[in-house]
Amino acid sequence: MSQAGAGKARLRIRLTPGFTQVREVLARHRVATVCEESLCPNILECWGSGTATFMIMGRVCTRGCRFCYVRKGRPEPLDPTEPVRVARAAREMGLRYVVITSVTRDDLPDGGAGHYAETIRAVKREIPGAVVEALIPDFGGSREALRTVVEAGVDVLAHNVETVRRLTPHVRDPRASYERSLWVLREAKRLNPRLVTKSSILLGFGETVEEVLEAMRDLREAGVDILVLSQYMRPSRRQLPVAKYYTMEEFRELEREAYRMGFAYVLAHPLARTSYKAREAYEAALRALGGGGKTQGDS
Repeated sequence: MSQAGAGKARLRIRLTPGFTQVREVLARHRVATVCEESLCPNILECWGSGTATFMIMGRVCTRGCRFCYVRKGRPEPLDPTEPVRVARAAREMGLRYVVITSVTRDDLPDGGAGHYAETIRAVKREIPGAVVEALIPDFGGSREALRTVVEAGVDVLAHNVETVRRLTPHVRDPRASYERSLWVLREAKRLNPRLVTKSSILLGFGETVEEVLEAMRDLREAGVDILVLSQYMRPSRRQLPVAKYYTMEEFRELEREAYRMGFAYVLAHPLARTSYKAREAYEAALRALGGGGKTQGDS
């Protein structure tokens, strides 16, 4: 398995018509994606199939997690036109399942929750019947900020615990917390029991299998429906080195354990990321949950 940017392997980039169209739409509407900002390994596949994960509230994060490639520093003020631009880009791309994420904005009183809500509502107005997934920060543990996003009509609420309990202070920004992340997921489900929730664990920081299983159990006890397990890949020399590359058999065994714990859907693969094949994960989770909630295209 190669490390992104480490020179072990090179991607052969073939600009398909779908990839080119997505790039043009994003540029025309001046919309950022996490696909570009985080050096996602799946950008060719996702853009080539006509989808992308929109990143709102700028390209600069107020936190400095040691695994993340997104720039850190002092962000620009929010652009009030962004929610509509994102919604129109999604409509032009023909999306019926829209994934929105963001940088963390500790500089804002509500952490950007109101901006999330405006973007969700804008997408719902522009694309009636669209399913919206929001991959959110922790909003500093604010219940009201979380409520703002949930009550905006989001269909899937994702928040990543990122790593195991022991390694959280080593991997994530000091303002992040393992327990707070579990609280976000638990509280979101309490605010709307019909909400589908999702979280992701990156593997390869030096965790033990027992610690991964503990994190999986913690997420399930928090009511998480969809679990994503993926391999950490060092995006540059500024980020943490990879301590271990997991084999496909190890991923398959963790997937089996996750299903035994009761997750509705599990995506376990070295190249998986939280928003990878998000629509497929949502629809599979709905089937496993007995069809509760909205399926793609419902009004």
